[in-house]
Amino acid sequence: MLDTNLKNQLKAYLEKVTQPIDITASLDDSDKSREMHELLKEIAELSPRITLTERRGDGERAPSFSLNRSGSDMGIRFAGIPMGHEFTSLVLALLQVGGHPPKADADVLEQIRNLDGEYLFETYISLSCQNCPEVVQSLNLMAVINPKIRHVMIDGALFQDEVNARQIMAVPTVFLNGETFGQGRMGLEEILAKLDTGAAEREAAKIGQKDVFDLLVVGGGPAGASAAIYSARKGIRTGVVAERFGGQVLDTMGIENFISVKETEGPKLAAALEQHVKTYDVDVMNLQRASALVPGDIIEVKLASGASLKAKSVVLATGARWREMNVPGEKEYRNKGVAYCPHCDGPLFKGKRVAVIGGGNSGVEAAIDLAGIVAHVTLLEFDTKLRADAVLQRKLHSLPNVKVILNAQTTEVTGDGAKVNGLRYKDRSSGEELKVELEGIFVQIGLLPNTDWLKGTVALSNRGEIEVDARGQTSVPGVFAAGDVTTVPYKQIVIAMGEGSKAALSAFDHLIRSSAPVEEKETVAA
Repeated sequence: MLDTNLKNQLKAYLEKVTQPIDITASLDDSDKSREMHELLKEIAELSPRITLTERRGDGERAPSFSLNRSGSDMGIRFAGIPMGHEFTSLVLALLQVGGHPPKADADVLEQIRNLDGEYLFETYISLSCQNCPEVVQSLNLMAVINPKIRHVMIDGALFQDEVNARQIMAVPTVFLNGETFGQGRMGLEEILAKLDTGAAEREAAKIGQKDVFDLLVVGGGPAGASAAIYSARKGIRTGVVAERFGGQVLDTMGIENFISVKETEGPKLAAALEQHVKTYDVDVMNLQRASALVPGDIIEVKLASGASLKAKSVVLATGARWREMNVPGEKEYRNKGVAYCPHCDGPLFKGKRVAVIGGGNSGVEAAIDLAGIVAHVTLLEFDTKLRADAVLQRKLHSLPNVKVILNAQTTEVTGDGAKVNGLRYKDRSSGEELKVELEGIFVQIGLLPNTDWLKGTVALSNRGEIEVDARGQTSVPGVFAAGDVTTVPYKQIVIAMGEGSKAALSAFDHLIRSSAPVEEKETVAA
């Protein structure tokens, strides 16, 4: 299963293993079991420290396999073949079970060790989901560190009966001791915050004691990361407060237009951004949502946790989120058939009928991708024509299991109380109300700026975007903005990075010209 190049890479990683690893495979007579067995044999042959044992009828999911340090019971299991996005999860699990130290802060590891109680996590994933690996890797790490924690990764496409029985319609979906724990991307710190109920209060108290920043960046996406780097390079006291570091890039599948990088994936780029920021003296405060901005000579940013931060200048880079349809039934059936990530959740709808709302590039790309998985795709576009690139439209119209409906206004999502069973739409030319029976709806109608918390404080456009001038200055002195949250056209990663850098340089210029000047410590040009 592994090509020569991948085998060589994995062999080099496994040389870092210091403890013997036991792989126990639970198999049956299926093709997938044979495929898994072949993969595990290839892995075991790459290191003398790995032992492979086979079992049949042992009561575990088949095919699945556990990873353990010899003489221990670490509670890590993969139910499914962890290839695709999950191959990295397998490699990290092998290294950590084999004694290689994890890349996590000492206080985070101590927090994991101190968790009391018995925890059985089950994470349902799809191999095409770019949000799933972070959850899987975080819970695997916790199982390595704390013997009271167990974790099973379950490929939803392989264990469809479980997916249907538990009515799972979005990935990742995590169960804890049989009860739903969470859905969507979650990092290690976020999972710990949900388990350790006192963590949020301790973090809020710590934040409240911080000194005034010269520049505080609100948001951790490409614009916020760039602003932080440019600010830190000026040698001034810099902080970043973000609801989730990486922002919407974490939800982006393929990136092929980031100049000088032929292709990459959103989570990889987000990790690189965070690593770059942390090479400088930047105070990063993650999992913190801003709730209010208080202008003044010293600007205050209030947080939802109850804490607040103060700074001499601020860069707002809170980005945007997926726009919702705002029709009856959408919120009720979110993650019960209504989805926003076709790459993540598409495999759960294998053989079913779905709809895509939106005829721009995102919507048409989603319909093309889904057509290879589901039974049928209905694409609904509000306008009288599709707005996607011509090459995408040609591909879409070549697919036999796709129907395009133009001039259609979605009016309602319908369901049986547990999951979606259809949608209603109005033909805008005739006014006729129609219904489409289906089991999934993927919403792809653009972005909405994250500015609700700023209304009445900074000037916003009629679309809710922060109005900025050529220097990134907002209507409030000392407050700058950058990225998808602003009126700057073309919401692209490379543009957001440039705007973040510009906003930080403008903020620094504001500081040295204001009544509270700062001394530039850097001598190398930025």
